Amino acid sequence: MKIQGKMFIWLSVFVLAMAIVYGVWSKEPAGTTALFLAFGLCVMIGYYLAFTARRVDAMAQDNKEADVADEAGEVGFFSPHSWQPLSLAVGGALAFMGVVFGWWLLYFSAPLLLVGLWGWVYEYYRGENQNQ
Repeated sequence: MKIQGKMFIWLSVFVLAMAIVYGVWSKEPAGTTALFLAFGLCVMIGYYLAFTARRVDAMAQDNKEADVADEAGEVGFFSPHSWQPLSLAVGGALAFMGVVFGWWLLYFSAPLLLVGLWGWVYEYYRGENQNQ
């Protein structure tokens, strides 16, 4: 994690330099603001990764003598299947189409979004996947 933290910190320095150059040359406020916000995001992520790297054990990527196999093993738990993202995608698509065609589409998209979100949050508390 130390490497990723340093990478984001250096990326933030680059984005800050580009934001200043872009702001001076273009005098365009929207793009300049977006670049300064990207700088802030890079700093936040870099600081978080550098701060967290001090609290966790060193990973194989932090060791210059490490092999690829040193990082092998279980990465984490990933859901094997779920229908909830489909409901969220359909509800989100209807909600965004509501901006174009009419706000009345939100009456149809809100229940889909709520059912999908509720199901995704609680999918491991009931049914066949209850004890995973």
